Amino acid sequence: MNHLLAVVNILGKLIVVFGLTMLLPCMVAYFSQDESLIVFLQALLTTLGTGTALWLSTRRYKRELQTRDGFLLVVLTWLSLPLFGMLPILSYFPELGFAKSYFEATSGLTATGGTVLTGLDSLPYAINLWRGLMIWLGGMGLIVLAVAILPMLGVGGRQLFKAEIPGPMKESKLTPRIAETAKGLWMVYTFLTLLCACAYWLAGMNGFDAIIHAFTTLGLGGFSSHDASYGYWDSPLIEVVAIVFMLIAGINFASHFMVWRARSFSPYWFDPEVKLFLFIVLTSCIGLAGYLWKMGIYAHPIEALRYASFNVVSVATTTGYSNTDYAIWPVFAPLWMLFLSGFSTSSGSTGGGIKMIRVRILYQQFFREMITIMHPRAISPVKIGQSIISNKIIFAVLVFLFVYLTSIVLMTLVLTLSGLDEITAFSAAIACLNNLGPGLGEIGPATTYASLNDFQIWLCSFAMLLGRLEFYTLIIVFTVAFWRK
Repeated sequence: MNHLLAVVNILGKLIVVFGLTMLLPCMVAYFSQDESLIVFLQALLTTLGTGTALWLSTRRYKRELQTRDGFLLVVLTWLSLPLFGMLPILSYFPELGFAKSYFEATSGLTATGGTVLTGLDSLPYAINLWRGLMIWLGGMGLIVLAVAILPMLGVGGRQLFKAEIPGPMKESKLTPRIAETAKGLWMVYTFLTLLCACAYWLAGMNGFDAIIHAFTTLGLGGFSSHDASYGYWDSPLIEVVAIVFMLIAGINFASHFMVWRARSFSPYWFDPEVKLFLFIVLTSCIGLAGYLWKMGIYAHPIEALRYASFNVVSVATTTGYSNTDYAIWPVFAPLWMLFLSGFSTSSGSTGGGIKMIRVRILYQQFFREMITIMHPRAISPVKIGQSIISNKIIFAVLVFLFVYLTSIVLMTLVLTLSGLDEITAFSAAIACLNNLGPGLGEIGPATTYASLNDFQIWLCSFAMLLGRLEFYTLIIVFTVAFWRK
């Protein structure tokens, strides 16, 4: 019981930290004099009050986290923070109800970007800012932020960091101390966000839109302050800025950190994912542009390249922006884009899916099996760079792929059974598990998730959390073995 109370103690601190982030929309609501100020003040007080109560009531149970405690804390954090993140939304839109308000907050904090809201252009500034801020906080992971400050609160963070960072190779450290690692990642993340906001502003966005879309671009979340998303501006220059920073955010932030520390771009060259990520995404942009032009969707190849590039990069990086309704394109194009969302982004990026490093390992394992079949005595190790990948990691990747594909099938079947058509159900499963946001059918880029019933909304919310925590972290906590002493 004491170890559970120690977890609750840290959870209380995290809730307090999360509550403090609500000060920003409170300030915006105050200076813009909109009607959302009261809902943010109520949410702020409720969040701070709950977090402080949990913190102080369990302050006697401080201790260093064990591995099991770290997993439990990560899951409790990602289940509970949407409860507080939804408070301003539920108070301002009581007609949404609990399920859809929780979905909106979960979509934000998991950097998914699927929404149930319409009329975004007329929303109060503070509401749109809060939606973008949740994407930004969830993009890198609020847990990693907490790891950077928990040492000041007397708690180590190694177990948290290991449970939170996506990808199969979680043992590598950028700096000797885990807190220094988290601070370094957040420093790079913040710098790139500011750079992105400035680029958007120079490209033609107003300052407010530039900030919100910088949050959601680096977080690869896709929330926009306009119903038409990037179609609102119809600006090739703004779209180029978005493409560049979406690609940057799709690269491992550890590589960005190493580039900054080494003052050299060489870490990108040695990153096992960057070249393959850029090659697949950019080749897909050119290929789909040619396909759309040949099919007569666009009269000019440059126009086809513009729309194909923006939407391919957006979906492949699991951002979810759009500058046109790509659901009306020939079905091959959106299906290929959904396929890319499953694996394109790098481990350690803010994107979703199974990550490019796993695909590369599986690709090499396929050829290793082919060689073994033809030459049974041949020794053909799987290598990433100069490092030999152990069979333990290969088996873990194979099991992860099995869990991922099984989750897509099961979620598609359940959503179909609940009344959704096959296209909507299948795309919802992929969009939520990959933390993509928009899908096809009823939840396409020109629509929202508002038409789904509460059961379907809850299932999508669970799928977003499952994908954000890369399946194991969430599933492990629900096993009997986890709770045995």
